[in-house]
Amino acid sequence: MFINEAFGWFWIIFGFLSGMVIGMLFHDEQWLGGYASHSRRLIRLGHIAFVGLGMLNILFAHSLERIILPQSLIAIASWAFIIGGISMPLCCGLMAWDKRWHMLFAVPVISLLAGAILTFLGLLRL
Repeated sequence: MFINEAFGWFWIIFGFLSGMVIGMLFHDEQWLGGYASHSRRLIRLGHIAFVGLGMLNILFAHSLERIILPQSLIAIASWAFIIGGISMPLCCGLMAWDKRWHMLFAVPVISLLAGAILTFLGLLRL
């Protein structure tokens, strides 16, 4: 679907921009509690999630011609990848701010898992 490809490229751009901001701050050894701190690790994970999940959405868009599923399931997979792409960096940011948000990680994981399973089954042509 066009929306996944456009979203993917937008998310990659956003990942590059967030990386630029992080890159301008990384020289401070104590930024967000130091290199190995929980907050700093989650911010880095969120930054890479923008790029990685952007690429995943583009990959899904380019796989569509080979996926054999009812249109409703293709739409579910499409939105599952977008929801996962949005919610993963958001969850990383929330967890960097307050560890109590950790259960929210179920949202992107379940969403991305649903999209991946539907895509896999559609490629198997079951």
